[in-house]
Amino acid sequence: MHLVTPAAHRRAAFLELAADYEAAGELRYASALQDFDAYVRRLEAGRRGDGLPHGWIPEATFWLASKGALLGCARLRLGLSPQLEYEGGHIGYDVRPSMRRRGHGTTLLRLVLIEARALAIERVRITCDDDNFGSIRVIERNGGVLADMGVSEASGKPLRQYWIG
Repeated sequence: MHLVTPAAHRRAAFLELAADYEAAGELRYASALQDFDAYVRRLEAGRRGDGLPHGWIPEATFWLASKGALLGCARLRLGLSPQLEYEGGHIGYDVRPSMRRRGHGTTLLRLVLIEARALAIERVRITCDDDNFGSIRVIERNGGVLADMGVSEASGKPLRQYWIG
């Protein structure tokens, strides 16, 4: 398994991944299903910081690939705002529904942490919901140390706040 960057030639593999999410009732990649090229352009602009809303941080997107299939996605924010330090952190990741509970999240986060270090981000903030036991295991297996608890401004649920590194 390895990380790849979003690109037009990965259209079929990404649309298969997006359809997997949609079939599970998760619409996080619905815009890619509607217009893949525009979706990739948005990701590229987001990495450069072009056209971001005020207060947003540029982010690099990576896809976890294995034998031509895409297993998950990760976003590495290239800095932290006070809001992201509280909730969201440097890294957000997800594994396609049909491939969960197989260790792919642990691999995905490990590989993105390598990318963070290559970009001189030595100490990484990562958060997850307190009831997301899969993410808790992934974060802690990658060296995450629980620093604090909070309440999600988005969901109102308890939130775990970790540092790695």
